Amino acid sequence: MLIVSILAFFVVTFTLASIVVAISWMAFLKTRAEETEAEQGEAALDRDAPVIRNERLSTINFWDNVLTRFDFIEILKKRIEQAGLDWSVGRVTIAMALAGVVAFVVLYRFLGFWPAVAGSALAAFSPYGYVLRQREKRFRKFAENFPDVLDSLSRALRAGYPLSASMDLIAVETAPPVSTEMRKTAAEANLGVGWNRALENLGHRIPLLEVNLFVSAVQLHSRTGGKLSEVMGGLAENMRESIALRGEVRSLAAHGQITGVILTALPVGIAGLMMWVSPGYMEVLYHHPYGKNLITAAVACLILAHFVIRKIVDIKI
Repeated sequence: MLIVSILAFFVVTFTLASIVVAISWMAFLKTRAEETEAEQGEAALDRDAPVIRNERLSTINFWDNVLTRFDFIEILKKRIEQAGLDWSVGRVTIAMALAGVVAFVVLYRFLGFWPAVAGSALAAFSPYGYVLRQREKRFRKFAENFPDVLDSLSRALRAGYPLSASMDLIAVETAPPVSTEMRKTAAEANLGVGWNRALENLGHRIPLLEVNLFVSAVQLHSRTGGKLSEVMGGLAENMRESIALRGEVRSLAAHGQITGVILTALPVGIAGLMMWVSPGYMEVLYHHPYGKNLITAAVACLILAHFVIRKIVDIKI
């Protein structure tokens, strides 16, 4: 038993040391790549390089070549851009891999193989889950501020401004993330992409119903004509009513969300209380050959039940 413990200690120490060395080596390669890109950028300015540059998935050449072979990387890249994070795909994937490896090594030492596999999968998903969470928060903030932006656009159009000048005006006066997306759209249109294509790109970057209605209204106006200012005012009013209705539904569903949190945390709290009151009672489960698998199954069921409850109370309007 002592030999097994010593071997496990050396395996864990070697794994952690390897991770530290790998991170240090990647940081060194990233620094060299940034310096090389800076030198190439200065040289490109001297010889009038083109405006459009090739965006890399990672500053590490080896990891960039690996990522370009997978199709789902484009989806991950799009999610990161929609979340408004200044991260590269390589950074997110490396963080996912390191989180999974560290979680597997730690959990395998204490809980066994299958619990370590489940825990490492959950840990590896956590960086991507953070990206999805930031994306959802950014979309919600965009939807809340978008009616005011349409009102400003409507007033600018009534004052006699063209659509391009109105977009530039609201890009300066509004707050992020709306101002950021409007500035991108106006820049694309002014650089020769065209308003139809620029608005379609806006709909791809912000896949919300409100944005799709705005894009459709502007594109239809460009073909048929009419008073676009009145259309923007009507859209803003309808969006405010929709946001108010969503807030009311969200307040009614808050009870179900709190219930799901309590039901998820209650078994964990009871287990902790039993460990404090009667440690020997819980140690029987921990030392039993099937005890660790039962603990893993219970934790997995708790997490699954929590997401099921959240899905039930998440009412779409």
